[in-house]
Amino acid sequence: MRILPTRLLLACLIAISLPAGALAAEAPRPRAREAGIAIGSLPPGPRNAITDVDGVGVGHATLAQGTRFNTGVTAIVPHRGNLFHERVPAAVVVGNGFGKLIGVTQVQELGELETPILLTGTLGVWKVADALTAHLLAQPGMEQVRSINPVVGETNDGYLSDIRARPLGTAQVEHALARLSYGEVGEGAVGAGAGTVAFGWKGGIGTSSRRLPPEQGGHTVGVLVQSNFGGHLTVAGVPVWKALPDPAEVAQASLPAPSAGDGSIMIVVATDAPLDPAALRRLAMRALTGLARTGSDMSNGSGDYVIAFSTAPQNRRRPDVRVQPAASVANDAMTPLFQATAEATEEAILNSLLRAHTVHGHRGTAPALPLAPLLQALDAAGVREPPSGCAASSAQPC
Repeated sequence: MRILPTRLLLACLIAISLPAGALAAEAPRPRAREAGIAIGSLPPGPRNAITDVDGVGVGHATLAQGTRFNTGVTAIVPHRGNLFHERVPAAVVVGNGFGKLIGVTQVQELGELETPILLTGTLGVWKVADALTAHLLAQPGMEQVRSINPVVGETNDGYLSDIRARPLGTAQVEHALARLSYGEVGEGAVGAGAGTVAFGWKGGIGTSSRRLPPEQGGHTVGVLVQSNFGGHLTVAGVPVWKALPDPAEVAQASLPAPSAGDGSIMIVVATDAPLDPAALRRLAMRALTGLARTGSDMSNGSGDYVIAFSTAPQNRRRPDVRVQPAASVANDAMTPLFQATAEATEEAILNSLLRAHTVHGHRGTAPALPLAPLLQALDAAGVREPPSGCAASSAQPC
């Protein structure tokens, strides 16, 4: 009998995330716009994803093993090259600092990103950061590197996954980085979103984008979120939480999933607009506007972080160059980018909920956000825009 190598055996435990959340066992759930929910006034990019920003890639590794493990790793890269040798300007904004964001101080101090951004579960950040470091040091051209700043963020997936077991490591990091997509992005219960809960419903990974018209610069802003926070769900300004059932009753759970209590979110903002670190910090602040619009309380125990970076080629930084470039959109021209960030963040969060399926996990069940009462509440408020051929009162997307 052939014995599989340990590394291959571990990889076999990873549920490979298919594009656009295509899970084999369940029919796909709609994204916001597929359900007639258009957030804001700016148009999305062609994929309505962070990958609409040219060069940005996203990879997932999902560990879904029975009810014990629902966790994973999500990787975001700003471009296809060696990020350590060709860094991008970046900024970090802390909405509420109850979290474990590895690498934050160096990004804040130097205003640049030198590694991919990895997202995972709370107690996995140190093992994931170590695995990312080992992966990067082993790359060609990194033989003389003696210091590196891995950036790894987290939210707590301990309701749906046995977080204390800390099962994530090298296999998942390598998997996510080896399967980067520069097109479609998996959403919902995939990667770092496999075990997250938002507003008591199954949360996860969500993404969205906005493209400015030529007269406002023609730039693209893309956002990816890992939603795992509490509050009172609000969609397009409508307090839909009033019309939704109790998630605990839907799940028939003796231990209800977190809803209005503590929780966290990681928000990654990418743009092709040439921005320096100061402008990127201003941009990142507007992602918190989008978060607030969804009904988040940003509670005491919530880790709410935004990482923003610019992919503009003219602003990339090489550590061996004495004078670094610092072109930036003028302050007076930033408002459209602010609007794009807020809108894309709000829609990304909504996509993370709509795309997620019910997950039965370690301590209980996180049910999928029920579509019928959600859409009925939006129809009653007159904010839904059914796709062509759908009745305005339809309770289901079509």
